[in-house]
Amino acid sequence: QCLLSGSWRSDTGCRMVVYTLDKDNRFSGFYLPGPAAGGSELLTSPLEGSQQDTGLVPQPIFSFTVNWLLRETARTTVFLGQCYVDTSGEETLHALWLLREGADSPAEDWKASW
Repeated sequence: QCLLSGSWRSDTGCRMVVYTLDKDNRFSGFYLPGPAAGGSELLTSPLEGSQQDTGLVPQPIFSFTVNWLLRETARTTVFLGQCYVDTSGEETLHALWLLREGADSPAEDWKASW
């Protein structure tokens, strides 16, 4: 059925925990960076998002935002993807992401997104 609520682990060891979706298909939870993220300054951070109604589409598109809890810099990542269900009922998430760091000035803006 492709409900995002629960715990998900990425190929790089990051973990996303999603609480139950509300009646409007919105959700919240938290994101734990994996070892590939590097650095101990990354902390468990809150996430918020939404997904399409699984009553309307069986393999919904979803999006969520992680506002990283960091000691000395501002950083936000947005994820956009789709949940797929294979013939055995296994759910898999495929997503793209964009990370934005705070820049000190407009001249530094060019290197703030990746």
